[in-house]
Formats: sequence, C-alpha cells, structure tokens
Amino acid sequence: MNYAGIFVGSSKVVHFTRVETSSRPNDEAYSLTAQCPTFPDCGFRQPNSGVVLSCLDCFLRNGSLYAFEYGVSPSVFIAKVRGGTCTTAASDPPETVVHRAMYLLQNGFGNYDVFQNNCEDFALYCKTGLLTVDRLGVGRSGQASSVIGAPLAALLSSPLKLLMPSPVGVATMTAGMYCMSRYATDIGVRSDVIKVAVEDLAVNLGWGNTEEASIENVNSNT
Repeated sequence: MNYAGIFVGSSKVVHFTRVETSSRPNDEAYSLTAQCPTFPDCGFRQPNSGVVLSCLDCFLRNGSLYAFEYGVSPSVFIAKVRGGTCTTAASDPPETVVHRAMYLLQNGFGNYDVFQNNCEDFALYCKTGLLTVDRLGVGRSGQASSVIGAPLAALLSSPLKLLMPSPVGVATMTAGMYCMSRYATDIGVRSDVIKVAVEDLAVNLGWGNTEEASIENVNSNT
C-alpha cells in the first residue's frame, strides 16, 4: 500500500493517517509511540488529529520513495496500470503546497477514512487545493478509486464472457474498463470539485459547524 505525504523541507514530511488507538499496530495506523533518534519533533501532531510531522526516514519505514506525478496527460494516466501514482490535476507552487500542509498540521484534516479521506486525499488537496463537493461519492484519491474500479470493471465485463470466450479478450476488456473507471474518478477531470482555500476548508467540510449546530439545538429545546 502507498503512503502519501508532503515534503516540507529539512528532511520532514507532513502526512495524514489513522492514529493508532489500540495496542495492536496495523498497516493503516501510524504508531506515535516510538521515539525518533534523529529529530526530536518527529511524530508531532495536535491532539485528536491524524496530521503528523515526521522525518523522511520514519515516514518511509524502510520503504521506497516515489514521486507522485501531477499534470499528466490523459493518455499517460490511462496507461498507468496501478492507481495512486499520478493525476491529471496540476500542482500549485511549492510555497502554497507547504503552507497548506503546515496549516493542516495545526488545524487537522477531519477524520481518517480509507475510502473518503485518506493519506492520498490529504496530499492531493495540499498539492492542488481541490475539494470534492459530493461527500457521498468516491474520494479524491486514486487508491480508493482503484479499489472500487477493479470490482466494477470485473462486474461489467462478466456478462461479456459468453460473447468473448478468449481469455485474452476478457482480460483486455476488464483492464480497459478498470483504467477508464480510474480516469473517470480522477480529481483532474471530475466536475464535482472546487478550489478551496485551506483557511476555508473546515467550513466547506462542515468541521466548524458542529459546535454551532449543538448550541442551536439546545436553544431550540429550551
């Protein structure tokens, strides 16, 4: 599984994760218990926030570094066999990207959700400033759309097996539908996205309305 983050300089990465709440570590949770011997502030986060500042070594956790590609052409995007490696959306200037990441480190990025609000969604927003309007739809990330796209492609191609007995033909059809489903959910081509300033992100996602709504509800009942 890919782990996406924003490099903010000085060998530091800001990323978004589901914070570990149990005594049993897992691949999707980021443990904050281990102390980094190199950077004292490695693992910094605000209380109840999944946005974490890590050194590059701790972020990679013996994994390989891969540069996510932005502003690729549709043909290049479709040619990518694996989702979560590129987008057709263009990246904003580095100073804007770092500002968003550092702001969210202090203010949070909502609740982690593997399909709707994951580490790649965080990185995509920091890089592009684009936010999905349809909260009930597929998330912004290629990882989520790949998970959903693969079963969809298989489902769509299964009735065609009677008309296309060749295994090669079935595989080609399934692969084509899989790639097109990923492309259709890419944040660079979707019509349900808007550009949102990081200072307005909480309002657009409803994070800042919870307390106000509770007060209104109490007043209406008194």
